[in-house]
Amino acid sequence: MVLAQFLLAGIVSLGNIAIHAIIMAPLMVTVDRALRWRHQRPEVWLAVVMTVTVSVLMIAHAVEVTLWAATYATFDIAPPGADVLYFAFVNYTTLGYGDVLPREGWRLLGPITAMNGVLLFGWSAAVIFEVLTRAMQQRDEAK
Repeated sequence: MVLAQFLLAGIVSLGNIAIHAIIMAPLMVTVDRALRWRHQRPEVWLAVVMTVTVSVLMIAHAVEVTLWAATYATFDIAPPGADVLYFAFVNYTTLGYGDVLPREGWRLLGPITAMNGVLLFGWSAAVIFEVLTRAMQQRDEAK
């Protein structure tokens, strides 16, 4: 059963990495274009660009959590009556189980979901930093 857990978690994790990459590529292209526009109030434009960037990343994470929730529901991993979306969010964000435990034989999926979430949150943090860095460079070049 351990091998099945690793296999299933690996497939879902790769799916989430693909989702993140698919969203990230056009996001960065759009950010590059948006940062080249000249504005009367560049600090306001920076706030808009950062808000949109973080919002898109939050949507990406919500989609990724939903993939985990669908997996939990499909393979009947959560206990009866449990909210699989809540369960997936708790795992993905590393909040911890607390009130919901997976069925026996699927206990590795929680920590693997958390590992996937940590890696993708780290990727998102790196993107936020990169967008801010590019924005500051554009601002300095415009002076």
